Amino acid sequence: MNKFLNKWFRKLHRWLVLPFIALLLTVIFARGTTLGDTVQRIQAAFMIIMAITGSYLYLLPYWVKWKRQRVRAE
Repeated sequence: MNKFLNKWFRKLHRWLVLPFIALLLTVIFARGTTLGDTVQRIQAAFMIIMAITGSYLYLLPYWVKWKRQRVRAE
């Protein structure tokens, strides 16, 4: 299950980067317009998802290392 989850988190994170960059550029160029305000709200949701998946991927090696040490200790 963990390998499956890791694989899909990586894919999700990679594919969400592309629309996130497009939204970021749209916010920069459409600042002060109604489109810019709407896109900024969508971007906030993307930021939350990217933060969650990025945190998981960042902490994953440490978590695996900790689990491996626990198994060796037993």
